[in-house]
Parts: sequence; C-alpha cells; structure tokens
Amino acid sequence: MSSTPTPPPAKRRIVTCPTCGGESVYAPENAFRPFCSERCKNVDFGAWASESYRVPAKPPAPGESAGDASDDAH
Repeated sequence: MSSTPTPPPAKRRIVTCPTCGGESVYAPENAFRPFCSERCKNVDFGAWASESYRVPAKPPAPGESAGDASDDAH
C-alpha cells in the first residue's frame, strides 16, 4: 500500500499589529488580521471613522472647486 506524503504544515507568518505593535498571526485562523485582536481592529476603525487618519491634499486653486479634475485637453 502506497501513501502519498503530506506536505509539511505551512510556516505561520507573524506580522506586527499596526495598532499596538505586538505580534499577530497573519493567517486565515486570525479573523482580525493584520491586527492581533478585535480590540486593535476596532481602535483602528475608530481612528478612520473619527478622521484621525487623513490623506494630505493641496487646496483647490482659486476658481476651482474641490474634487474637480482639471482637463485641459478640450
């Protein structure tokens, strides 16, 4: 009887939690990845919701409203 060798288990990838800096398993069994816990995930979500994280942008030029793309091709 011949048995097929099973592959070795995948090495667990450990990453740094973006919120607390602790170790976090980056694998499907961690539902909160890349965070280490639900608490860290919620802290990050709260920071986004309260607009603590912002993308820098230049103010619009005079006569141009925010969000308008200038298209000089026409």
